[in-house]
Amino acid sequence: MHPIRKKRLTIVLFLVAGLAIAVGLTTYALRQNINLFYDPTEIAAGNAPVDVRIRAGGMVEAGSVVRDTETLKVEFKVTDFSASVPVEYVGILPDLFAEGQGVVAMGRLNNEGVFVADQVLAKHDENYMPPEVADALEKSSKAQNKAADVDKAAETTAY
Repeated sequence: MHPIRKKRLTIVLFLVAGLAIAVGLTTYALRQNINLFYDPTEIAAGNAPVDVRIRAGGMVEAGSVVRDTETLKVEFKVTDFSASVPVEYVGILPDLFAEGQGVVAMGRLNNEGVFVADQVLAKHDENYMPPEVADALEKSSKAQNKAADVDKAAETTAY
């Protein structure tokens, strides 16, 4: 092999190796910032990882908000109308937080099945719903509609 070609090949190999190392280090650094979305049905079924930062979303269940009179601790349940997940949060909730409204909470699921949130986001107007929450609610309503169709079919054949 010609010495000039050998030198070029060496330079190209070093550049490729350097680029591979840079991509590997970037991927490793960003891996810690990834937080996946789980709906209440997945969390209740045990599909969500314990003690790993995740996002959980749905609607705040009516009558479930309990505020501590001494501290900023708030407990509430998030539902997708198929399952509910208890959420604990210490801090000031967004102004738009209310029962029956869509929320996305970021935090960790503990061993008791309680989602300990470190951040709670509420929808910003009456028409907006986070895409993950809308998808989870849509899947839940489809499952309920299928169950209702099966019940109707069973009633029809019973007569």
